Amino acid sequence: MRTIDDLDVSGRRVLVRADLNVPLQDGRITDDGRIRAAVPTIEALRGRGAKVIVCAHLGRPKGTVRPELSLAPIAARLGELLGTGVTFAADVVGESAHATAGGLADGGVALLENLRFEPGETSKDDAERGAFADRLAGLAEVYVGDGFGAVHREHASVYDVPARLPHAAGGLIAAEVAVLRRLTEDVERPYAVVLGGSKVSDKLGVIDNLLGKADRILIGGGMVFTFLKAQGHEVGGSLLEEDQLGTVRDYLRRAEEAGVEFVLPVDIVAATAFAADAEHDVVAADAIPAGRLGLDIGPESGELFASRLAGARTVFWNGPMGVFEMEPYAHGTRAVAQGLVDSGAFTVVGGGDSAAAVRQLGFDEAAFSHISTGGGASLEYLEGRTLPGLKALED
Repeated sequence: MRTIDDLDVSGRRVLVRADLNVPLQDGRITDDGRIRAAVPTIEALRGRGAKVIVCAHLGRPKGTVRPELSLAPIAARLGELLGTGVTFAADVVGESAHATAGGLADGGVALLENLRFEPGETSKDDAERGAFADRLAGLAEVYVGDGFGAVHREHASVYDVPARLPHAAGGLIAAEVAVLRRLTEDVERPYAVVLGGSKVSDKLGVIDNLLGKADRILIGGGMVFTFLKAQGHEVGGSLLEEDQLGTVRDYLRRAEEAGVEFVLPVDIVAATAFAADAEHDVVAADAIPAGRLGLDIGPESGELFASRLAGARTVFWNGPMGVFEMEPYAHGTRAVAQGLVDSGAFTVVGGGDSAAAVRQLGFDEAAFSHISTGGGASLEYLEGRTLPGLKALED
């Protein structure tokens, strides 16, 4: 895979596909981690005299213009981080985009409006997507793919545009791929994987693949209740995927046969409602009352999980242990994060909610070996899938 060091960018318009899909609340950015992650590649291109045109998406507007999903606030924050003005184009491939791209000086930076305002970006029709890719590629002379969080999507800006321009991977994608290779090739053992989040169905492929690679798998978050139910325990009103019980039982059987240790919580924080101020107690994992729902792993489970991480040499973590956004249910996620820090292992936080939790709970990002910008992309890579955005950069 070529990198930006292999490209001649001086004085040329370079289209950078970044991942700037950050959470917004009332127009305010609540976590700028992905914007900060995009800065090094943009700075490197600027330093070599490129005219940098950044494109990215925000949310799922489904091909319609939604003002609340405009990238204007992101342009302002990107400019602050770069220490220079970032010109914002009011459209993606229209008059504003062409005027903005054409007016850039060497070392200048522009940001196009939300790619997903254009139906061609995400279209499953090859011709429609290709037509949009032609227009997007027409803004630039070189393409740099650096939006790792989107490389698992066969979208125009990720998959089709690289075929139309000289292209290379940005520094972020190169770093992400190097880390993921350490999780799949010549892994330093013991190798522990911590999986959380709400649904087992979101993690089926990665669990299936890791049963042949990991030494131990720790399960928390909302998905744990399907595992507990599969073992014959009642889970009260907790999140449950009844249709996955057979699959989970098969995972537990296969893990035992393969010598992979499955670690499940021994206690649960169970509340009367999905609310921070709801009545809640710590109960045994096999004794969740009918009128309660589990919203976090309990304190004994936090200690158990930390102890199972202590001897690991490689740890991958994707998905919080509970509803960490509410303080009463943040302790399990905090315990796991601290367990990664204390382990001394090569630690990878797999993007998405896990990365947000690390920052929200006040951990120093430098305490982890790598915090990924792409949760879904990381999982699909670990499943062994071919990611369209990476394939396009390798061609």
